[in-house]
Amino acid sequence: MFAPYWSLYLQSIHFNAMQIAVLMSAQPVMRMLSPALWGWLADHTGQRLLVVQLAALCSILSYLGVFFTTEFVGLLLVMMVMSFFWSASMPLVEATTLTYLGKHTARYGRIRSWGSVGFIVAVLGLGYAFDYIAIAWILWVGVAIKLGVLLFARQIPPTEVLAHHTDSQPILRLVLQPQVLILFGACFLMALAHGPYYIFYSIYLVENDYSKSAVGWLWALGVICEIAVFFAMPWLMSRFTLSKIMIASFAGAVLRFLLIGWGVDLLSLMLFAQVLHAATFGAFHAVAMALVHQFFRGRHQSKGQALFGSITYGAGGMVGGLLSGPLWEHWGASVMYSFSAVAALLGLLLILWKLRIVVLPRSPSDATL
Repeated sequence: MFAPYWSLYLQSIHFNAMQIAVLMSAQPVMRMLSPALWGWLADHTGQRLLVVQLAALCSILSYLGVFFTTEFVGLLLVMMVMSFFWSASMPLVEATTLTYLGKHTARYGRIRSWGSVGFIVAVLGLGYAFDYIAIAWILWVGVAIKLGVLLFARQIPPTEVLAHHTDSQPILRLVLQPQVLILFGACFLMALAHGPYYIFYSIYLVENDYSKSAVGWLWALGVICEIAVFFAMPWLMSRFTLSKIMIASFAGAVLRFLLIGWGVDLLSLMLFAQVLHAATFGAFHAVAMALVHQFFRGRHQSKGQALFGSITYGAGGMVGGLLSGPLWEHWGASVMYSFSAVAALLGLLLILWKLRIVVLPRSPSDATL
């Protein structure tokens, strides 16, 4: 709901490109600041699922503020408070999922794919709906979705966090490992590259005469391909090293953003660019989660996932989102998406420089770099 259509809602209430970029960046800002706090709270109390449920409840309560203001400052405050609680859930649910899977982390993608299915339902359903109803109805859609999150957060089965030999080490020592720093740095650049995509892609398509239902289908195509890759990850991880999959993901991102920036007039190029979402998010995210799970175990697992989310999707998304406003306004979409391609290229060079030499211990069920 948020990635494809919230920017269109903001445009409908007459915010300019800079204001939209700032408002859309509220979520990545909070994803940078809040997950570490929630991860520490979950690891310290041992009540990971209770923290998820509390955050889901506070998220919907704070979201209700969107019904009471259309002013920039008021809406920014609502989005930041809501995102502070919303950002707690994903790293903790990721940690719970990977704990549940144990040594079978290659199967992670099959569980994560249901998030992609939800995304498809939202973008297609809302895409067709907004061709006939006012975009302002998105406010009520948000209430319904957040109620669903709260309901299902109460159904997640508990998992036991197993002791690990790194439990006695300070988490900073784990973060400062060269391979962890390289991973976080490269993933930061990938998230930065996607910042302009998540904020301005729908506006960009609509301004180039694509209908809202077509926008929905293009978003959905990318996620359909993402689902296919999630299901294929056990096969891919058994035949390719994780570093090779990461290299392919970053190379695909460079090509994808160049196609979006310079080929919007050709539907065939837009379709191919969305197919590449399978690599730039699907394969990329599955591999990143497997690596973070390898680096952070035991009592550091929730904090590790939270730090990864904060530094990459949080800080990277924030920087990419904030830079997208002036890039869009002063130089246009082609330059903005070329900037995304350059960021992905820098991430690719970083991986080629260091990450490919790192080798993790191999077990029968785990892939290595």
